[in-house]
Amino acid sequence: MKVNEIQISGVKIITQNCYHDYRGYFVESYNQAQFDEYSNLKSSWLQDNLSYSKQGTLRGLHYQFPHAQAKLIQVVKGYIWDVVLDLRQDSPTFKQWQGFYLQDPLLNPNKQLELLYIPEGCAHGFLTISEDAIVHYKVAERYYPQEEQTLVFNDPDIAIEWPLHALPVDIPLILSEKDRQGKTFSQLPLF
Repeated sequence: MKVNEIQISGVKIITQNCYHDYRGYFVESYNQAQFDEYSNLKSSWLQDNLSYSKQGTLRGLHYQFPHAQAKLIQVVKGYIWDVVLDLRQDSPTFKQWQGFYLQDPLLNPNKQLELLYIPEGCAHGFLTISEDAIVHYKVAERYYPQEEQTLVFNDPDIAIEWPLHALPVDIPLILSEKDRQGKTFSQLPLF
């Protein structure tokens, strides 16, 4: 296990060893003792979520307020561009976003599993680049539907640079109605 700090305060890329042979591969994607020891994060995961998305699907940016959720993201199949936006007003990286290409171990050049740890107080979204993708994530707080918040993906105040150029020209951007009708940054509750 290797843990890398990145630009957004508290966000980490965690690389897990993936063992490949003629049958395929095996990876221990999560081990609580190892995670606590190496990542220095004591998260208590309450729920696992799995999403399937077609190419061109953009999900997010989502978060929950006031019961914030830490998340641990991994791509089981395919290739996505994942975005984290810091909504913590006391954070040194407040209002900054960062994007990451995440892919399953068969597509990853180093053939390892990369997980993205997102702390409480950050919004999250992703764009499916591959033909389809399966994303698995753990959350450290239960889901409260009435607290769900959505930042519109193209808010000019945040100016996220979604890599739409990575999609084939004939693939439309696919958004849910909730994501299409998201709020602007100035309308959102902040931590």
